[in-house]
Amino acid sequence: LDLDTAKQELEEFIPHVRNISDNSIRKMAGRDLARFKQFKKQGIAVKFGRFSQKENNQIRKNIEEFLLITGIDSAEKLLFTSRYPEDKDTINRLKADHLFCEKLSEGIPRPWRLIYYRARKMFDSHNYKGRYSTEEKEKLKKYHALHGNNWKKISELMSRSNLSVAMKYSEIKSAVNYGPWSKEETQKLMHAVEEVIRRRIEKEDGNSLSSSEKSHREILIDREALYHKLPWTEIAAKVGTRFWRQCKQKWTTVLTNKMTKGQQLYRGTKGLQAKINLIKRLYEMKVEDDNEVDWEKLSNAIGDVPKAYVQAKFYKLKVCCVPLWQKKTFSEIIDYLFEEKLPELEEQL
Repeated sequence: LDLDTAKQELEEFIPHVRNISDNSIRKMAGRDLARFKQFKKQGIAVKFGRFSQKENNQIRKNIEEFLLITGIDSAEKLLFTSRYPEDKDTINRLKADHLFCEKLSEGIPRPWRLIYYRARKMFDSHNYKGRYSTEEKEKLKKYHALHGNNWKKISELMSRSNLSVAMKYSEIKSAVNYGPWSKEETQKLMHAVEEVIRRRIEKEDGNSLSSSEKSHREILIDREALYHKLPWTEIAAKVGTRFWRQCKQKWTTVLTNKMTKGQQLYRGTKGLQAKINLIKRLYEMKVEDDNEVDWEKLSNAIGDVPKAYVQAKFYKLKVCCVPLWQKKTFSEIIDYLFEEKLPELEEQL
């Protein structure tokens, strides 16, 4: 396909495709377009966002089958071939001969690139290695000074995943404050979020208003726009003293306080009732994966709060109450909370 035709055909499945680089579009036309059309015939939509447990299992199955077909020793050799220079040529030939791209993405209605990144994260032995020591942070600064944003090179030097070193560097590259938020920091955060939202609204409105009207007018927006897909790295840069996760968590707290008029929704008897309601509602949904949960609808189980607040409370609940929760599926966690924890909470209430 020529580039314009590829963009036009991909746009049906990926609405933001025109914001993607031409090189990436050419790759997607080759790797994804035929798959997307097949999924459409089956009535399956292309997905984005978090991978479900079912999709993770499909990736594992696809990798295991490819290893059996080719005789490659491990998933790490398959996905991180550059770490094994002596086997590199043989592995790359086997990947080409046995159509690795097609096999990896089999049964998963997502762009190939996202599936590949997910597989690398799942099978990277350098991932999930715990907190960075002070010595590691100093090494990271030194390697970044030498190699810039070459995260692949830095990850090899530090035996950490690409994603891990990139995210950690974003946290430590400036003087980040880890203590309580000051009034000045909170104001900076609120102004930064307002600026981002105003820019979005004005872009949608076009140039119908003069610059003076834009800067002074009141804006009315959907509530969801206050916390949905905000550019947190940009907002963190404007705040200057916090990294992006802190900004996101603080903004959720600010919104929760405003939406609840400062009421303590998760303390005392109200807190017990909120936990009970949350467990019951999750159990009634009968979903297999947290990716399928409509957290927006669940928010009234606790009160009028942002969905990120509900997700944070559920995370705390499973970590504190469910033994070995990391090894359980989402539905097993919910069943345990319903059968074991719920009666205890109702008795306390």
